[in-house]
Amino acid sequence: MEDVLSFVNEQVFGVWFLIGAALVFWMQAGFAMVEAGFTRAKNSGNIIMKNLMDFCIGTVMWFLIGASLMLPAADGGKDILGFIGTPGFGVFTDYANFSYSGFVFNLVFCATTATIVSGSMAERTKFSTYCLYSAIISGIIYPIEAHWTWGGGFLVNMGFHDYAGSNCIHMVGGICAFIGAAMLGPRIGKFTRDKKGKITKVNAFPGCNLVIGALGVFILWLGWYGFNGAAATDIPTLGSVFLTTTVAPSVATVVCMLFTWIKYGKPDVSMCLNASLAGLVAITAPCDVTDCTGAAVIGAVSGLLVVFGVWFVDNVLHVDDPVGAVAVHMFNGIWGTIAVGLFATASAPGFALTGIKEGLFYGGGFAQLGIQFVGMFITAAWTVVTITIAFFILKKTVGLRVSEEEEIVGLDAMEHGLASAYSGFSIMDVSNTMTMAVNENTDLGNDDYITASTAQQNAAVPVVKQPVMSGSGIYKVVIIAKLSRYDKLRKAMNDLGVTGMTVTQVMGCGIEKGSGEKYRGVEVDATLLPKVKVEVVVSTIPVDDVIETAKKTLYTGHIGDGKIFVYDVDRVVKIRTGEENLAALQDVE
Repeated sequence: MEDVLSFVNEQVFGVWFLIGAALVFWMQAGFAMVEAGFTRAKNSGNIIMKNLMDFCIGTVMWFLIGASLMLPAADGGKDILGFIGTPGFGVFTDYANFSYSGFVFNLVFCATTATIVSGSMAERTKFSTYCLYSAIISGIIYPIEAHWTWGGGFLVNMGFHDYAGSNCIHMVGGICAFIGAAMLGPRIGKFTRDKKGKITKVNAFPGCNLVIGALGVFILWLGWYGFNGAAATDIPTLGSVFLTTTVAPSVATVVCMLFTWIKYGKPDVSMCLNASLAGLVAITAPCDVTDCTGAAVIGAVSGLLVVFGVWFVDNVLHVDDPVGAVAVHMFNGIWGTIAVGLFATASAPGFALTGIKEGLFYGGGFAQLGIQFVGMFITAAWTVVTITIAFFILKKTVGLRVSEEEEIVGLDAMEHGLASAYSGFSIMDVSNTMTMAVNENTDLGNDDYITASTAQQNAAVPVVKQPVMSGSGIYKVVIIAKLSRYDKLRKAMNDLGVTGMTVTQVMGCGIEKGSGEKYRGVEVDATLLPKVKVEVVVSTIPVDDVIETAKKTLYTGHIGDGKIFVYDVDRVVKIRTGEENLAALQDVE
């Protein structure tokens, strides 16, 4: 009878193991929704494509080389000093005896590591480069360090514990995300600089769809039960893992809500979504060896740490992380790894299966805490060195970043020929597009205006002047130009003395055909292009100066530089004071 029960138990948990792997795969959808919701609509198609390719490229790299490096024994290879596996290619040479379940289970974890990087480098990374470094992470960086902990390597043999990946997945992915975002540089307009180049302000870029972002968080939370629980082989351990995986993110979110409510006056929606994920990341390493109290404390720290992390990355390190990946995964991956040495307790049903020592707060002293620090530092050092080399080589060869104009127009259109991921909806990008400031990446246009012929200038920026309707001396100048030229135009107008203007983001349609992009193999007549419409009313400033300044600023010599329309204004009335004409304009110019 015991043999029968043992067989049934083995089969049941074998099925649960694969169900857990499927739940972890489903987390790819969660990551995609969080990233798309926390960024701007003009890049949503690019983000979906990146998250799709993370898993697909990861799968290819995994069966070619990754599985052998991480799990040499299961793939017919050999372990070299507990550091790295040798390729065995058992998936090709001995398929009948291959560990199919183990292959798939570890593959979905590998893909998660690469996906973390996508969010921090969103909205300005070349798609081709993204595919390359995703392959490097999936095929080399992750499998080798994961072997040390989960493939029979030297870290697990010294007593290091990371049950489901705070260290091996989230900290590693977070470090890659931080270094990638730092080397890539901030999105245009993220930081305002003074004339000396010193950052004086951090600008907010609200996400285009927090509903989608929240859906992504719920998908990730559901998938996390498989992420943390799939490796459990008995009911008590599985139940305890589910408990801690529920308590930690819940407490983290509540603490974050209260903290942001007190600090900012209102509870912050996006920060609380980040806090849920932060709590999940932190509990991932100790979920099998801690109890409810430990999970609650771990979650409480995570709820504060994620707020601090977002602030620190933005305001101190000045690294642009659109989705908070560094604060969520790197900061809390580190915290979760350390937490094993603080909160591991023999009362947890999974503790006896690990062979580790109890944590500091449960009477175990500093022994396990020291081991956790050593394992964490070794893994972090490996990741820093390898990903820095990878990004450096990619930056010097194929390049990391798209051009400034591609970034402003949007990666959907420029990288994928997709007019919009939300076709049929009217999309107005108000997240700092209209308040851009020059940063180290600003390099649009050219200085050929002075040397270009008058005929070329007039052809590039024709002036259409309406018939004079009055002699008031007040003019309205309407400038329609490329969206990517707005910031230069705004600064030029300010330098001229114009401080008041009306700005509208519009779509321009010309008689020339579009670029011939294709959607699902069918050509799209892409005649609608993003433009900016700037309206200025002047009186004491000569209108010809406004026209000349605009022409010089907007000129590139290419079709689509824009047009300038000049109107006489018959009468101006200031509503607040009743002043008219020149007096009404005194707080405008």
